[in-house]
Amino acid sequence: MGVERSRGEARRLTETAYMAASTGLLWVAIYYLPIGDALFRLAIPLPLALLQLRQGGRTAVEGVAVSVLLLTVLMGPVRGPLMLFPYGCLSLWLGWCWRRQLSWWWSLPFGILLGSVGFLVRVALVSLLLGENLWVVVTGAAAGMIDGLADKLQLPLVADINQVQLAALALVVFQNVIYLLALHAVAWWVFPRLRQAMPEPPPLLRPLLALESS
Repeated sequence: MGVERSRGEARRLTETAYMAASTGLLWVAIYYLPIGDALFRLAIPLPLALLQLRQGGRTAVEGVAVSVLLLTVLMGPVRGPLMLFPYGCLSLWLGWCWRRQLSWWWSLPFGILLGSVGFLVRVALVSLLLGENLWVVVTGAAAGMIDGLADKLQLPLVADINQVQLAALALVVFQNVIYLLALHAVAWWVFPRLRQAMPEPPPLLRPLLALESS
């Protein structure tokens, strides 16, 4: 009995170290590799979510903490902890939902909210550290989207600041809708091949996730 417990503990520690290191490498790759940024961002929450599926929530929290400490050492006290917003939080939430085989209608909405809030927190922190308002970049993209849409539809539309701010928030939320759907699709395709069960997608979303048939 003691031997089995020791083996289980050794396996837990090994998986925690491995998944935390994998998450750290993906985060570092975003900054230092010129290609694959979208792919790396899509993969960041998956190792720690898989850790929670296999070892439970407490181990997953330990994995997030180890990842943050590792990244803080490698990248400094600014870039390292930013992994938490939203990727560390997302990994804990998605792992919690998937471990309990909850419907995607549970994991998706709050995941989208977490992703959106995490993005805003990251923008606020980086703006504070740089002394420059990075939200202007997002609102500029939203203003350009509104102007482009007005030109295509030939509408005499001049957006005010409130409309631009709402459009910027809508852009952030829409981006996270796409991101969370893609994240669920990748996990649904990959995790069963690692002998880890995943909740099935709702019938309404199956046409969008035709991975098995492609």
